[in-house]
Amino acid sequence: MHRILACSFILLLLSCKSDVNSEADFTTLFEQSDGLQTPEYSAVISYYEDLSEAYTSVAMYEMDRTDSGNPLHLVTFNPNRSFDSELGLDGKQTVVLINNGIHPGESDGIDASMMLMRDLAQGKIQVPQNLIVAVIPVYNIGGALNRNSHSRTNQNGPEEYGFRGNARNFDLNRDFIKSDTRNATAFHKLFQLLDPDVFIDNHVSNGADYQYTLTHLFTQHNKLGGQAGTFLHERMMPALEDSLQAKGWDITPYVNVFNRTPESGFSQFLDGPRYSTGYTSLFNTLGLMVETHMLKPYKDRVMGTYALMQSVLEFAESNSEQIKQVKRNAWKNYTVGADYPIGWTVDSSKTSSLNFKGFEGTYIPSAITGANRLKYDRDQAFEKPVTYYNYFKATDTITIPEYYIIPKGWWPIINRLRANGVSMDQFDKDTVLSVTSYRIADYKTYNRPYEGHYPHYNTQVEAIETDVLIAKGSYKVSTQQEAVRYLLETLEPTAVDSFFNWNFFDTILQQKEGFSPYVWEDLALEFLNENPDIKAEFEAKKAADANFAQNWYAQLDWIHKRSPYYEAAHLRYPIYRVGG
Repeated sequence: MHRILACSFILLLLSCKSDVNSEADFTTLFEQSDGLQTPEYSAVISYYEDLSEAYTSVAMYEMDRTDSGNPLHLVTFNPNRSFDSELGLDGKQTVVLINNGIHPGESDGIDASMMLMRDLAQGKIQVPQNLIVAVIPVYNIGGALNRNSHSRTNQNGPEEYGFRGNARNFDLNRDFIKSDTRNATAFHKLFQLLDPDVFIDNHVSNGADYQYTLTHLFTQHNKLGGQAGTFLHERMMPALEDSLQAKGWDITPYVNVFNRTPESGFSQFLDGPRYSTGYTSLFNTLGLMVETHMLKPYKDRVMGTYALMQSVLEFAESNSEQIKQVKRNAWKNYTVGADYPIGWTVDSSKTSSLNFKGFEGTYIPSAITGANRLKYDRDQAFEKPVTYYNYFKATDTITIPEYYIIPKGWWPIINRLRANGVSMDQFDKDTVLSVTSYRIADYKTYNRPYEGHYPHYNTQVEAIETDVLIAKGSYKVSTQQEAVRYLLETLEPTAVDSFFNWNFFDTILQQKEGFSPYVWEDLALEFLNENPDIKAEFEAKKAADANFAQNWYAQLDWIHKRSPYYEAAHLRYPIYRVGG
């Protein structure tokens, strides 16, 4: 598949001009407006088209369609561009993927990336020789087309910007696992093709007030795990902070608080697989969200984003081989039978101290509600130690099976696995196998809609060893492939962002067949008389549970669920585990 796509890209590349047009003016609207404006979506695309026409080091591609009807675009900078090395498919160069406009009102990265790619092409900044820089100009195209000046209530500029929801009003930074949108599917295919080593997602924060223009949100290092987590936490993050300091930019970890001051301490954000860096970490990509501060001037935010991306490229260039080695070695941690953590909580026994630059915040009576409201005083700046909780520990683990079995009827799951590069084999005949089957023992469900779903949480399962008939055409999915973490996080029901918790298996939660009491009464009595152990258990429950003893229907239902008449599919998770 990669080879076919590469050939398509090469044909597109042939249509690009090879001559450099040094007379073209690539001053951006952001620069022309002195940092007050960001361009409309069509102008962004036209800018990159012109840039790719003028410089052979820049190429632009149309990927799959998004919910807006427009294709997702990809722009690459490759100073050593050739047919053999295009997009790094030879694996020799480190690939840095930059995503912009997932929330189009947070347009800082859109403008910063336009200037960055231009300056790379024109040699105005250090040109990396070991990297391919790949940019998604605008991910949420539908939101970018829905421009306004008021939906970002807390934000200081630009004058106009896009809207957070996409063409179907989805928040795309909650869609990387459930993939309800064409945007997500297009991203998955692009991501699998590039197989990036480093990922940057440009955002604007919406939290407390403080002195910093820049904050970083690296994927949580314990969750990333192993050598990759250590490298990210102990090498990449400090190096980025030092590099930006040398450029005159202060930066701090993302301030994870809401309607309170950060002085009492705050925790690192746990980026689950629904989020961009949580998704990319499933493929052992070193991930980073840039969160500029919404109250700082737009010009400062864009220039800070530019400086941060430049520092990441410098680090990736200097550490190219080690970054690729870290990623290659990461797969060794996920062997059959090994434990894999699927739940996390803050480990308060380990903390870090930040020399935090903030503003004094107090609570004063609101002139509107009369209740106390938070008020920051920018005339009262401070610099003092703040406790930072940036260590997490596992709350739940599973063992990695040898493979999963997915019945062929569950095509929504199969389609999502395929889009994420999962290799699968099909059974060529009906086969009886010994498997581990899950019964959904308990779960909670949110009572308000969230991104088109009513997700489940606190899911618990009972494991049952049994023999099942696997129908011809069902899928066998080995865990010993690069998508192993994606498989574990989506197919294990108790994982936070599992397909079960995102409602893809809700049909098994509803009992399809029942009983008429006047019919079942006679059959139930016959069943109890033929099964004295169950009858004794039934009588004991009536004696111990007063509510049960007074509820005749609950008693009949209890007996029915222990009889052969009760449907096996109810609460039975249809994906099986083998081995491990």
